[in-house]
Amino acid sequence: MDLATIGGLILAWVSLGLIVFIEGGGNFQALVNPGAFILVVGGTLGATMVGLSLEDVMAIPSVLKKAFLAKRVQVGETITMLVNLSRTVRKEGLLSLESVIETIEDDFFKKAIQIVVDGMDADQVRAILETDLELLEERHKRGHKVFATMGGFGPTLGIIGTVMGLVFMLANLSTPDTMGPAISAAFIATLYGVSSANLLYLPIAAKLQRRGEEETLLRRIILEGILSIQAGDNPRILEEKLLAFLPPRLRLQVSESLKGAAKK
Repeated sequence: MDLATIGGLILAWVSLGLIVFIEGGGNFQALVNPGAFILVVGGTLGATMVGLSLEDVMAIPSVLKKAFLAKRVQVGETITMLVNLSRTVRKEGLLSLESVIETIEDDFFKKAIQIVVDGMDADQVRAILETDLELLEERHKRGHKVFATMGGFGPTLGIIGTVMGLVFMLANLSTPDTMGPAISAAFIATLYGVSSANLLYLPIAAKLQRRGEEETLLRRIILEGILSIQAGDNPRILEEKLLAFLPPRLRLQVSESLKGAAKK
């Protein structure tokens, strides 16, 4: 479970609620408008279906799981494993990798080792894994695009709701006493649209984009690592090659971990 995603959303919505207490005296009822809610939520989903597809919208629950429940990407641990596998292969040969396949949870990593053990040449291995990587990137882009699109349509639907509310109000100018509440109700649609976009859809879209970048980096490290192992590169050369993918602070941590493992 991603505590940053959950905690961030709670903080954002609690902040919004506190404003109701501070500025509105806790009058949440003034912000309740079923008609505006139906227009903004239903209109946003409908417009997203038009712009993308029904399949994309139906996939929202599974995409949300990736935002809230995805496991932390183990980049450092993966590099350590690749370097250790390289040392094993230098001593025992490529076929020694067969014994570790079942111990690996990541499907991409497992497939990479399997096709190397099966005897495919480097060009074939790269072509297969690059294709898998491209398909993974495409899946992540689709999930991100759904919420980014909803974040674009939400505020616009809110404005449409506000305009409709003002039109209905102007059609009933014969009752001036109701103008204040009517104007307030009209602007609730804009509140719904802007808040849902900026406190829900767009943050989730940003998180999904980050998830995609992290997973792509991990797969890229696995690809380059497996190809280096297949080519018989020195473990030290492999280590330097893979550490280059990491930011300086994490690079130092992983490097120290590898030095400790090498002494054992």
